Amino acid sequence: MKFRVFLLPIVLVLLAQCGGKNHYGIDNPSNASFQRLGLEEISIEELQQGYETGLFTVTEVVEAYLGRIEALDKDPNGPALNSVLHLNPEALAIAKQLDAALNSGDTRGVLFGVPVILKDNIDTREGMPNTAGSRVLKESIPYRDAYIVERLRESGAVILGKANLSEWANFHSSFSSSGWSGLGGQTKNPYDITRSPCGSSAGSGVAASANLSMFTIGTETNGSITCPANANGLVGVKPTVGLLSRSGIIPISYTQDTPGPMTRSVRDAAIALTAMVGVDSTDLKTLASVDYLGTDYAANLSKESLKGARIGVYNGPRGRHFRVDTLFNQRLRELEAAGATLIELDQISSQNPGGDSYQVMLYEFKNGINEYLTSLGNQAPVKNLEEIIERTLADPIEMRFFDHELLSTAQAKGSLNDTDYIKALENLQRKTQAEGIDRVMDEFELDAMVSITGGPAWKIDLVNGDNFGLSSSSPAARAGYPNITVPMGSIEGLPVGMSFFGRAWDEARLLSFAYAFEQMTQARRAPRFLAGLNER
Repeated sequence: MKFRVFLLPIVLVLLAQCGGKNHYGIDNPSNASFQRLGLEEISIEELQQGYETGLFTVTEVVEAYLGRIEALDKDPNGPALNSVLHLNPEALAIAKQLDAALNSGDTRGVLFGVPVILKDNIDTREGMPNTAGSRVLKESIPYRDAYIVERLRESGAVILGKANLSEWANFHSSFSSSGWSGLGGQTKNPYDITRSPCGSSAGSGVAASANLSMFTIGTETNGSITCPANANGLVGVKPTVGLLSRSGIIPISYTQDTPGPMTRSVRDAAIALTAMVGVDSTDLKTLASVDYLGTDYAANLSKESLKGARIGVYNGPRGRHFRVDTLFNQRLRELEAAGATLIELDQISSQNPGGDSYQVMLYEFKNGINEYLTSLGNQAPVKNLEEIIERTLADPIEMRFFDHELLSTAQAKGSLNDTDYIKALENLQRKTQAEGIDRVMDEFELDAMVSITGGPAWKIDLVNGDNFGLSSSSPAARAGYPNITVPMGSIEGLPVGMSFFGRAWDEARLLSFAYAFEQMTQARRAPRFLAGLNER
């Protein structure tokens, strides 16, 4: 692996000298133009300032990102991160349309000219498949945009492509490897390509961290945004369920699913979140978000927000990795130095809601997958979950590593009218909300809670599967409440994060706390091999 990484800069220089077009029609399919334009670690606001001053055009930026994907994600002589599953065949045409608008002085939209990569469980209309990483859906071409994609386009974003993911958002097997799908293979962590990218939004995490896109969109049911944000040195926003629409997204759980942005900074995350909020009549959960329409989440960011805040410290993940504990303890002292009062919390829910959550997911996965396939009409390659299982079990590539047993377990469940489902859903919401996060925050008069997001990324293992050492995603995920992950440092070059979570609809406050923490610590570091490329 070291030999391949050492050769990468030489390969890129040779590619830049050779010129020509690659199979995406891009001149000089290398990292050279990306470096020349100065796009490494650039923010959304800096990118748009570049457009306004004539430093570059949207077309140049999109070409540079596509070339970087070719060089870093696909080139077998490079790190071959394998995070991008499909590229948008219309990306350059869209860029040229935006350049025409730029030339006429029309740069409306908070995401004007911003390249975005979507997790490959989100519908788009340009002809890219939407697959959830399954070979069964490899020819499933949606005819419409997901609601959040409509919002991104209205804001001026360029959909660059689709990211690989853990197949079926990691709800498919009794054990699995994060970032592996039957269709896309294994995605690799950019900080160490032998290590896991974590979470089902693995490709989204890697693509954002490796600067293959300005930002990416992931989805989370429990840990699928926060874990890859932790492992890839990112800010990950898992919003309140219902703040962002799920229409046009291949589901697991109507109760717990949500999309969210994955970025390199809190401000970029706030801008991206602002662009996607909207009430969608086809997702009834969003009706409760009407009070947050038009909220500018970036406007609420303050470096002083931690002063006077009462922060609960959730101890669930502590005591399992002494080096993570040491780093976390250092960051807690810095929170106190910034004016926060810390209150130790050993538990949030007095009763374990894990079994209820699992039952809800099984029932809702079966129902949701069948409804999603029906919504595709004649475009659907299969009619229902039963056909998915039949074709998956007959596919030697799909069955090479993992058993896909969860698909069959979900298929055995009944309808959402079953008493067992209704009881599990009621128990889940009571234990995690009224008797969980809401109770704790009321009792201790908390403004937010913090915890260790996770540990350093483990080695990829297709034999034994994932090795999750520690996590704090479950309390917020099961309650459907917001959770924001921010880099807090690294251990032997591997990032780890801190999570800020709290009450439903409290994204603005949590983002401001996360921003103050980020500005204080400045813990984000680009992957090392990227820094090496920039030196050449």
